[in-house]
Order: sequence, then structure tokens, then C-alpha cells
Amino acid sequence: MAAKQATLHSDPISSLGDALETAAESLGDATTNARASAKVAARKVKATAHSGVYHAAYGLSFGVVFSAVFLVELLPENNVVRRGLEDGAESGFDTAVAKAEARRAKRRTYIEKPAETEHAGAKVS
Repeated sequence: MAAKQATLHSDPISSLGDALETAAESLGDATTNARASAKVAARKVKATAHSGVYHAAYGLSFGVVFSAVFLVELLPENNVVRRGLEDGAESGFDTAVAKAEARRAKRRTYIEKPAETEHAGAKVS
């Protein structure tokens, strides 16, 4: 055992080579870990940003609609402003539903069978 220790300490170039090899392996592991951590962090930031934008849009929409409904309820039933707000809201809702249905129809893909040829064995040039 003492002979092995003497051999290890007596060859500084071998020790330096081992140290450099160990450092290179550690650096490679650190790079892999850093990439994986960066990907996880990017996903979390993206999810948080999406959540924040969603909640801001939700709050804005809720505030506008709630305020309009509250205002409509304060007005007398035969008031011109109330009727205009109610009719406008109904028309807007109908338009939004129609646009949503049109978007859904565009997303649907229809897979059609290719037309069969009369001569199945014929070569196409």
C-alpha cells in the first residue's frame, strides 16, 4: 500500500491528468444539469406568464360585463339606454357564438378516400 501511495505522489503528470479528467467529467455533468434546469425554468415561466395573462383578461372581461349588467339593473325598464345595452349585449353574444362555431368548423379536417383507379395494376408515368 505504501508503494502505491509513493507511486501516485511521485508522478505529478499522472495526477494532473486524473484531475483534469475528473474536472472535465464534472463540467459535462454540470452542463447537462444546467440545460435541464433551464428547460424546467422556462416551462415554469411560460406557464406563469400564461396564467397571469389569462387572469388579467378574465378580470377585465368580468369587470366590463359585471359593470354593464349592474348599470342596466339600475336603469328603469323602459329606458332607451337600458334597451340599447340589452340588445347590444344579445347581439354581441350571438356574434361571438357564430364566430366560435365558424372557427371550430375550420379546425375540423375531413379525410377523404383517394379515388380508386380502374386499372389497379397499370403503371403511372
